[in-house]
Amino acid sequence: MKAVVLLSGGQDSTTCLFWAIKKYGQKNLHALGFDYNQRHKAELAYAKACCDSHEIPFKILVLHPLGQLDNNSLTNLSTDVDKTVLPGATPNSLVEGRNLIFLTYASIFAKTIGAKAVVTGVCETDFSGYPDCRDIFIKSSNVTISLALDYPINIETPLMWLNKAEIWKMAEILGIYDLILNQTLTCYNGIPGQGCGTCPACDLRKKGFEEYLCMN
Repeated sequence: MKAVVLLSGGQDSTTCLFWAIKKYGQKNLHALGFDYNQRHKAELAYAKACCDSHEIPFKILVLHPLGQLDNNSLTNLSTDVDKTVLPGATPNSLVEGRNLIFLTYASIFAKTIGAKAVVTGVCETDFSGYPDCRDIFIKSSNVTISLALDYPINIETPLMWLNKAEIWKMAEILGIYDLILNQTLTCYNGIPGQGCGTCPACDLRKKGFEEYLCMN
């Protein structure tokens, strides 16, 4: 069965790509990335390099209008990324509705190539306050998108109930620890590997990495 993987080039989505390789087989995969004028757009180069080295087709869709709908720090370079977020508050790196739009486009693409599964790296355990990373949102979207397309899409979320330390462990089990450590870009400021160390994405990645090392 064919599957489409939403691939940003960061830790989570790249881990999902290799999870999907194991489940569906390399020849049955297509990867899809999105250029929404994000400040860390360099992540797409890492996604492409990963796909090229494993002979997986990679398509980038340009969705620049997404960044024009609200003021957030990922698409507005004049707004600094929050370094700290108060408990219960939503970080200013939230791009409203991003995953809803991504999943819709990915599902349309899946239907056109005859794929029945869409794999995404969203995670509720370490979801950073993003409402469109929650399991209830994914389940609701799955029903709505399948009805809209009149096509049986299955949205898969292999990381949904894992924390970052457990995601590092998954990378180790999949044999991609070094690749995730050095050849992914999670940092909102566009620095690969362990990143800038100060943005929320780097902070989450670093804390998870330290917890992972304590597990071993």
